[in-house]
Amino acid sequence: MNPALLKLQEYPFERLKKLLNPVPPNKKYKPIKLSVGEPRHKPPEFVLQALSDARYDLGYYPTIKGSNLLRSSAAAWLENRYNLASESINPDTQIIPVNGTREGIFSFTQACIDRGNNPLVVTCNPFYQIYEGAAILAGAELWYLDCHEENRFLPDLSMVPTKVWERCQILHFCTPGNPTGSCIGIDQMCVALHLAEKYDFIIVSDECYSEVYLDAESPPIGLLDACKVVGNNKFERCVIFHSLSKRSNLPGLRSGCVSGDRALIERFLHYRTYHGCAMSPTAQAASIAAWSDESHVIANREKYKEKFAKVTAVLKPALEFFVPKASFYLWPKTPVDDIRFCRELYQSKNVTVLPGQYMGRTTPAGNPGTNRVRMALVAELDECMEAAGRIINYVEGL
Repeated sequence: MNPALLKLQEYPFERLKKLLNPVPPNKKYKPIKLSVGEPRHKPPEFVLQALSDARYDLGYYPTIKGSNLLRSSAAAWLENRYNLASESINPDTQIIPVNGTREGIFSFTQACIDRGNNPLVVTCNPFYQIYEGAAILAGAELWYLDCHEENRFLPDLSMVPTKVWERCQILHFCTPGNPTGSCIGIDQMCVALHLAEKYDFIIVSDECYSEVYLDAESPPIGLLDACKVVGNNKFERCVIFHSLSKRSNLPGLRSGCVSGDRALIERFLHYRTYHGCAMSPTAQAASIAAWSDESHVIANREKYKEKFAKVTAVLKPALEFFVPKASFYLWPKTPVDDIRFCRELYQSKNVTVLPGQYMGRTTPAGNPGTNRVRMALVAELDECMEAAGRIINYVEGL
């Protein structure tokens, strides 16, 4: 077996399971899980219908590249979302489907890391754990860029030493961020593009939460916006991942896309030819329907807006947190150690949250997730409000 497997840390949910297994929950309460970022709003009916209508296409092998209509639909959505000129993204050469951003980011890392050149991957800390696992299994070393409360959990690229940039092969962004909900601004994005050009590394921007935002007039910016500002019209050294899981409440569909630098997409497609990860024909049909419609996304966004307004109003008196601009996470500071908070909340109120330190790594400055928890407000409003009430009751009893 690959010896790098021994370097992988336990996944956060495995650690959470071990933490809570010995703890009997209070059976007086119905269990509520705020620990997993799995959208629980209903999938759009017209997407389910498209899935059903395409069922006989399962009799054919799909292509790795996906259908022309799928790539064109996703490219058109990106151009509209980021106000790009028509045909800015060539559907034949600059975009391909992936089976969710998790699969796509993991396999892209394997494809692009040069193992023989002392590779380094820079990732914000705390972070989505796939970035680390993908880097380790590709033979790269990690460098963690701590994101602290003082900077609203945003990365400060000026804190990265020159010697790190000189070895860097991938810079990972997740914006809006998991677990913090923070959105990287246009200035830092542009700085990253200049650094990528100077030191010749790739920016991998995970933007799967980009459509879950609270202010309809102020959507989060993305790497494509920054490319437009600096005149990088070919998106050189940039790959951007988007997903239908959060945007369209379709986590089980496992559908997303990667777009950007033509040369990188071409080489990634070559890798995927051997990787064997074509999207099923039914998933492609459903994805075309989803990418082509915005009304269900707007309706979904309104539900999150209402939910955040009501839940945060309940929690604010007892917990300290920033209300994020986007994503469906809260990242509150805990009045006690985050491990204790999680264990006792589960035991006394049957509510599950994720300890923040599980989402971070310890650096000389400490673990930026310590004494915080991630709460995923993914259930319907009533269940989230019930959870908020129980959390307040627990905190007040400390």
